[in-house]
Amino acid sequence: MSLPDDDNGKMLLAMAESGMDLSQPMDVDFFLVFDEQRDAETALEDLVNSDSAGEVELMFNEETTKHEIIVTLNMVPEYETIVAQEAELNSFAEDYDGITDGWGVMQNQEGDDDFADDHECGEGCSH
Repeated sequence: MSLPDDDNGKMLLAMAESGMDLSQPMDVDFFLVFDEQRDAETALEDLVNSDSAGEVELMFNEETTKHEIIVTLNMVPEYETIVAQEAELNSFAEDYDGITDGWGVMQNQEGDDDFADDHECGEGCSH
């Protein structure tokens, strides 16, 4: 796999090396960061009312003391698509005095059975 030697390329390469199938759509989380809660809430409201697909969530990061909007888009994680989406979201965030702060995916790893959705309850189920 040939990818540019930048943060996005390195992340995609690491995902591929971990066994993720990058040819399949997956939920990709993009992070927008704001100093002021008011700015984050206004940006969130405008995202919710826009035609853009995906899910959005606002949270406060106590470690950085910043307000973060997580924009989750189901997409095939191709380099060019990731870069274009980051640029679009950064332009959006700048309108509200915010910036983008990278992206990532949640990966179900071995031992993460607490989050598995494939269990069906039946006779003898203990939960």
